[in-house]
Amino acid sequence: MAEKILITGISGSGGSYLAEHIVNHQPDVEVHGIARWHSTTSKNNLSHISDKITVHECDLTDLSSVLRVMEKVQPDGIFNLASHANVRACFDTPLSVLQNNIFSTANLFEAVRLLKLDSVIQHCSTSEVYGQVDPKNIPIQEDCPINPSSPYAVSKTTQDFLGYTYFLNFGVKIIRTRMFSYINPRRDDLFATSFALQVARVEAGLQDKLRHGNLDSVRTLIDVRDAMESYWVAYKKCTPGEIYNLGGDQVIKVGEFLDVLKKLAKTKIHSEVDPALFRPTDVTLQIPDTSKFEKETGWKSQYSFEDSVEFLLNHCRMRAAAEKRALL
Repeated sequence: MAEKILITGISGSGGSYLAEHIVNHQPDVEVHGIARWHSTTSKNNLSHISDKITVHECDLTDLSSVLRVMEKVQPDGIFNLASHANVRACFDTPLSVLQNNIFSTANLFEAVRLLKLDSVIQHCSTSEVYGQVDPKNIPIQEDCPINPSSPYAVSKTTQDFLGYTYFLNFGVKIIRTRMFSYINPRRDDLFATSFALQVARVEAGLQDKLRHGNLDSVRTLIDVRDAMESYWVAYKKCTPGEIYNLGGDQVIKVGEFLDVLKKLAKTKIHSEVDPALFRPTDVTLQIPDTSKFEKETGWKSQYSFEDSVEFLLNHCRMRAAAEKRALL
């Protein structure tokens, strides 16, 4: 029988890229996904592979709904990517983020336990759990103290602890990964995509200048295609119960990334600070140590920083062109 994979949040940016990656690189794998009822992102993000995947509508915050889908699919592997993931927005609706992210993951783990499934779960967490790290702990290793500084980060930390609890007490095979920043053309709220889309819109005459928030934070970037491959490799080769940092090696200030895009722009880009784009608290230093993951799996990134920026800009320019055509 074909190996069956279930991706929660399959219609979102990360989930759709992962589904696309598996379809393209693991053609013998049967890909299933969970999406919210009437998901608004399914059409845009999954239309090009809709005939190669099976999407199940499900409310992850409702255990009975999760049990129904899990019993039907009986997946060999699960990638848990469903999440309210907009860090800046989480300060406006903290309780909604906490309730959604914590209970959806708890229900997923509990469904696997109740149904006695032998699924391997790759719980896809985030570097946000580390919070503001003391410079002496850079690069960040997996045993770095956790210090979440936003409602979103608190929810992801709780998910992380739930994963270890279900592994330790119930034997659920949960691998926890903490992904650092990746260049994701389908996430407009991320600084890289926001900047690139605004550059493309200025080039197309759709806006006058680029608006930004904090430019001093340091991030370590990886191509979305490399990020998805690292998720797959972690699922296949990593050890349940363990934690692994995932990410790239391109260390760059947010402002430096903006400068790169300005140099590649087809017209002069004027920019200004928008106070609304600042977070109440910001994690300013994110540089990972991914040696544990690389030593255990042999994984290496394939795409250069230049490849990633080109991929991002091409995507955003196509979107801007489509937006301009719609106005004609």
